[in-house]
Amino acid sequence: MKINLLSLFGLLISLTALSQEKLFSPEDAAGVNRALYPASISQLQWMNGTNTFVYEGANAIVAGKPGKVERDTLFTINQLNAAMRLNGYDSLKRLPQFGWNDQDNWYFIFKQAFYAYNAVQSSVKQWYVLPEKAQNTDLHLNTLSMAYTIENNLFVVTKAGKHQQITFDSAGVVNGQTVHRNEFGIDKGTFWSPDGQRLAYYRMDERMVTNYPLVDISERVAALDNTRYPMAGMTSHQVSLGVHELQSAKTSFMQTGEPLDQYLTNVSWNPAGNMVYIALLNREQDHLKLMGYDAVSGNPVSTLLEEEDKEYVEPVHPMMFVPGKNDQFIWNSQRDGFNHLYLYGSDGRLIRQLTSGPWVVTDFVGFDLDGKYAFFMGTKESPLEQQLYRVELKTAKLKRLTTEKGTHRTLLSADGKHFIDSYSNSNVTKIIQLMNTSGKVDEVLLADTNPLKDYKLGETSLLTLKAEDGTPLYCRLIKPIDFDPNRKYPVIVYVYGGPHAQLVTESWMGGANFYLNYLAQKGYVVFTLDNRGSDHRGADFEQVIHRKVGQAEVADQMQGIAYLKSLPFVDANRIGVDGWSYGGFMSLSLKLRHPEVFKVAVAGGPVIDWKYYEVMYGERYMDSPESNPEGYAQASLLNQTSAVEGKILIIHGYNDPVVVIQNSLSFLRKCIDEGKQLDYFVYPGHEHNVRGRNRAHLITKIVGYFDENL
Repeated sequence: MKINLLSLFGLLISLTALSQEKLFSPEDAAGVNRALYPASISQLQWMNGTNTFVYEGANAIVAGKPGKVERDTLFTINQLNAAMRLNGYDSLKRLPQFGWNDQDNWYFIFKQAFYAYNAVQSSVKQWYVLPEKAQNTDLHLNTLSMAYTIENNLFVVTKAGKHQQITFDSAGVVNGQTVHRNEFGIDKGTFWSPDGQRLAYYRMDERMVTNYPLVDISERVAALDNTRYPMAGMTSHQVSLGVHELQSAKTSFMQTGEPLDQYLTNVSWNPAGNMVYIALLNREQDHLKLMGYDAVSGNPVSTLLEEEDKEYVEPVHPMMFVPGKNDQFIWNSQRDGFNHLYLYGSDGRLIRQLTSGPWVVTDFVGFDLDGKYAFFMGTKESPLEQQLYRVELKTAKLKRLTTEKGTHRTLLSADGKHFIDSYSNSNVTKIIQLMNTSGKVDEVLLADTNPLKDYKLGETSLLTLKAEDGTPLYCRLIKPIDFDPNRKYPVIVYVYGGPHAQLVTESWMGGANFYLNYLAQKGYVVFTLDNRGSDHRGADFEQVIHRKVGQAEVADQMQGIAYLKSLPFVDANRIGVDGWSYGGFMSLSLKLRHPEVFKVAVAGGPVIDWKYYEVMYGERYMDSPESNPEGYAQASLLNQTSAVEGKILIIHGYNDPVVVIQNSLSFLRKCIDEGKQLDYFVYPGHEHNVRGRNRAHLITKIVGYFDENL
């Protein structure tokens, strides 16, 4: 039988086209379908203190070494369960999340109990059981002591199973938890000394902070659920740092002095465990002092450095001591306009600046064993990329270690000679590979597979525009599926625009999510621009919003609108805007200031007036309402309700503790008083965003609003 090659080729094209006919559902767009995410390797990490990597595979923990294809199965779930049953413990249905002391000794938490498992002897022991209400757990790896909180108090349990209550405060004083509303890089409230014999912890007295009423409607009679919410310009909480010594059961507090509403940030220990360091920041956030304290007496010992900035100083990284050099540490600073690394002596002497240039260090990765090199992520190649670099501490000589264009996430081995590299870019969904610091790939651990290969997606492109002052602005444009260049399409501008966010990146789908691609499947051009004020671009770019939020951001977004209007396939009469949180503030700002451009606006959890926002974030970017009345007045959307026209939908989580619902309700009331019409929707029980199964409902609501009105 003869085969017509031309017909076969046509058949293959048809089959490919048919295989790419799938469209997202609202549930897919909400991100609840895990099958749509790139494949990964569960529990992939370096074993503590070694150059052996481990991961979970086929119900087993598997180990490997760089340069060796062979794998060792350390233990299986069946072996673990056999040991559990032998000791009368419940079996596990799946492997838990593990940690380890070494290759033989592992630990895990199951049903509130802490277990140690010896993989060689296949023996398991339950060391202790955590109380049912325990939260904020913090394990010291070597001693296996664990700190935890119950409600507002702090506890410690030792390896021997002895539980000790550290604090005994009543309501209004919180111990061992995050403070300053998670600003300044704060993501926990306890800090173990290197030897595990002392525990530093935050104590936050917020009794002087006004209670803000949230309402729980799950009861027959709705209940008051107060939260302490210090609004900009109002009384803030007072934080102190205690150090508890386990052996003596004594606690001392660091004498950080006044004013009492200063910020205690970036807590760290020296290698000897007898000194605690705190970056003290004044409430105005323009003066930082890095202070050292005696851990026993709490007395201040030294001021290592000070930094000032007329806009703001924002410390988000603790000091990192150099291995083998207890008298040297690395400090992150944006003092020259870009976040870079500086090598200091423990006496406060600057030894040298390690990195420099018009790019930023975004994350510190670690050191090699000898303390010769420091490793970090940075944007030297492009603000859109994240690459791994190595810098020699003696010479400040820099070397790029990742080789492919894109956004990389890396894990460094203990010896600093190998790293696990997970990356994506516009053409790569995800690749996980083992590399050495010579820049060579030792092994590909996970090849690229596209989970969306059967889905119809619009073409995504990244482009660069310019702000009015010539600053480059990076953008992403997604064309509708089945794009016809002769048609006119409506546009949805998706915006965030605020600090500490970067939406456009050299990564899978250009940094877009399923929701934005769902909009493109619905027939919209979807456009996003990272305006001035967003992340990873240096002080001038980020601080331009200081005391005047909403001005440079709106101007930059309008540069994007000018570009969109120049495209022959854009219907300039059908442009909408969508954003949440700071993006909600931006969405409304754009609609109210340019009603002639934006036909429809959707604003989720929007900041309406910055006097309703919290102290730490609000005063960093706007100062206080008393010191900056003009800036607050200009940014307040309550002063722009006369411009309300067209279609506006505001959405808010009823129990939002971040952007309190008073923001949108105040705007709604003002519009009612002025006879202005708009649409309003509330999600009862949800906080600052709508998560879980109700997120598909949110997406259906937003897309339906655009479909009906745009």
